[in-house]
Amino acid sequence: MKPKLEFEILFEDARFIAIDKPVGLLTTHTHLHGKLARSSQRTAENILNDYLRKGQLKSKKRVFLVHRLDRETSGVLLFAKDERTAENLRANWNKLARKTYLARVVGELDNESGEFASYLRDDPATMKVASVLDPSRGKLAITKWRALARQKGTTLVEVKLETGRKNQIRVHFSEAGHPIIGDVKYGGEKASRMYLHAWKLEIPSLDMKFESSLEAHGFKLGGYSL
Repeated sequence: MKPKLEFEILFEDARFIAIDKPVGLLTTHTHLHGKLARSSQRTAENILNDYLRKGQLKSKKRVFLVHRLDRETSGVLLFAKDERTAENLRANWNKLARKTYLARVVGELDNESGEFASYLRDDPATMKVASVLDPSRGKLAITKWRALARQKGTTLVEVKLETGRKNQIRVHFSEAGHPIIGDVKYGGEKASRMYLHAWKLEIPSLDMKFESSLEAHGFKLGGYSL
């Protein structure tokens, strides 16, 4: 019997497994030394490896990363069950995948929709990502959004990514003066969680579409409470 999991499996077949990742769970291991240290860390990857192996320590079954979500981001997270499938998806991820997020941001946005575009660079010294003017020093990031609801000095926005850069949504809204609620790293106010949720994931070429619960993660389309 497979072990009971701490998250919902949204889909599983011979090649893929998609889960509804909770807040606070790492996608994969951090920079730990040694195979034992990495495999013992509480991550979605390791939990799913145990799930597939059904307690058989010598089993070679495992999942392979296709994409990642930040520890404090909830929602749809997809893994492959073989390395070739994972590599093929990773190599063309931005072209194949359609990603829709929900975010609750500081301030009531004036416009109903908009787009952010900049070149992002990861600064190891500050451990933050930021936009840079020189394209040769960063990677192009495009974030499209539309406002869904405004309440108590905040805005609930639907976000669609044209690219998939590290911390992209967080950085773009922060630099626009509307950081995500709970995203203290990028200027957001403290909250019970960081209000960024990977709501939908579509891969049309594979006829795959996954959708995560909203209310289970603290979101409501028709208004919400802080």
